[in-house]
Amino acid sequence: VQLQASGGGSVQAGGSLKLSCAASHSGFTIENMAFYRQAQGNQREWVATVGGDYGTPSYADSAKGRFTIFRDAGKNTMHLQMNNLKFEDTGVYVCGAEARRWGRSRLSWYYGQGTLVTVSS
Repeated sequence: VQLQASGGGSVQAGGSLKLSCAASHSGFTIENMAFYRQAQGNQREWVATVGGDYGTPSYADSAKGRFTIFRDAGKNTMHLQMNNLKFEDTGVYVCGAEARRWGRSRLSWYYGQGTLVTVSS
């Protein structure tokens, strides 16, 4: 499973950005997809997760009410709409996908390269 995040950039506090994550997954079935954030010097932290069809999104407390995660119908492309951005949202945003090989039952998480979001106060 290969994942590519895009859409990062520099924005002032209060602004918005939309991140996207495209998955290439030949031979795999993707279940859940998620975004994580890693600020410089900090550990990676979970931001939000979205399931497959009819899956309910879930958010870290820091993202609730400001971020919306969703997937394109029938596709393994995920987006994170981020509104009212704060300085502490700064970091590299990495996307992940939980997937299983065709014919197998075990699920594993896969991660791609991140995209940098910089929020200036």
